[in-house]
Amino acid sequence: MFKSFVNIFKIEDLRKKLLITLGLLIIYRIGAYIPIPGIDSLRLAQIFDNMAKQAGGGLFGLMNLFSGGALRRATIFALGVMPYISVSIILQLLTPVIPHLEQLSKEGAMGYRKILQYTRYGTILLCLLQAYFIALFLENGIMGESVVLFPGWGFRIMAMISLTTGTAFIMWLGEQIQEYGIGNGISLIITAGILSRMPAAVFQLYTLVRTNQIRPEIVVFLLIMLFVVVVAVTAITQGQRKIPVQYARRVSGTKTVGGQSSYIPLRVNQASVMPIIFAQSVLMFPATLASFGLKMGVDKVAALLRRGDTLYIILYSALIIFFTFFYTQIIFKPIDIADNLKKYGGFVPGIRPGMPTAEYLYDIMIKITTLGAVFLAIIAIIPMLLSKGLHIPYLVAQFFGGTGILIVVGVLLDTIRQIESHLLMRHYDGFVRSGRIRGRRFG
Repeated sequence: MFKSFVNIFKIEDLRKKLLITLGLLIIYRIGAYIPIPGIDSLRLAQIFDNMAKQAGGGLFGLMNLFSGGALRRATIFALGVMPYISVSIILQLLTPVIPHLEQLSKEGAMGYRKILQYTRYGTILLCLLQAYFIALFLENGIMGESVVLFPGWGFRIMAMISLTTGTAFIMWLGEQIQEYGIGNGISLIITAGILSRMPAAVFQLYTLVRTNQIRPEIVVFLLIMLFVVVVAVTAITQGQRKIPVQYARRVSGTKTVGGQSSYIPLRVNQASVMPIIFAQSVLMFPATLASFGLKMGVDKVAALLRRGDTLYIILYSALIIFFTFFYTQIIFKPIDIADNLKKYGGFVPGIRPGMPTAEYLYDIMIKITTLGAVFLAIIAIIPMLLSKGLHIPYLVAQFFGGTGILIVVGVLLDTIRQIESHLLMRHYDGFVRSGRIRGRRFG
């Protein structure tokens, strides 16, 4: 392993890519500390901490996680990449519905670039809308307290320009990492934001142990728990069912083509972290509205859906399972796969081409999606169970499961796979001697 890390810096191209990636990530973290003009950042941070204790932070808590705490400090990167992710998901869900988007998705690189362009435009529009409401939110007061020094249209316009420009700059950083660095740019930015909160969590855990609020054996249990969760997430992220495919032989002129064997990889966790994000957004929505001061029964619903309560855990798990199947149905098209196999003379041994093949693939995907959905639900509720059962802060518990651990493990696996491919291409040993690390795309 150590020899593989040394070999990374022997390859000039790979060394350059790593340095560019690290440099751009450092720029991102610096920007996460530049505040919007006219904000009392310290007061805002205190209010966010109170919101997190009372209702988990609502949707703003999720956005704050993805922005690496930038929203909590009201910086120019406060919106993070959430608008980009939201627009990407919306376009992905609309692709089967809108013929133009469906046609673009089948045009290869040219279609991908066009959809990416639509994603950028949509992100800017969504940023302007979100920034305006966040400016109003800050002006009117959070939990009854205003954090804006000079309210009015001047502050609103300044906030909209600052937040939108910040997100656009983050998108640009992600694209530069994608083109000149190593790994998936947007995913690495999200991972950097999540990991940036780890030192605060470690220090808080150390403080609790030092003040005898947590026994040392609990810390040992948490470390063992972290190891088990990381191993399980790695196994599920890498896990896939390989469907064998055989191509019939055919004569083309004087050549005989076909007769090859291949397989269709069906991932266990086909939906990635999207079901957790969807479920968390739905359940936290009432709490977020209540934090705006809205009544009309919203505050009563928010009181019933308190994070860690039995009702919340049951609904949370059910929504994750539902959204796992829903999202998988959107992105997995067994009929298209069966048609493509039939078109190029491929077939699954023992299964007739066409509709029987599509039904076979659908049945297999339902079975492995059930396993993936239950796994996601278990991983998602682990932080709440640890926080409530061991009486530790949620900031500490969230690093032992949930959205953060899934994203971090998946992105690191994908980055290691890309580094390993560079090493093997230049005849160096990779990180693993037997087998290969399969990639994983966020979203």
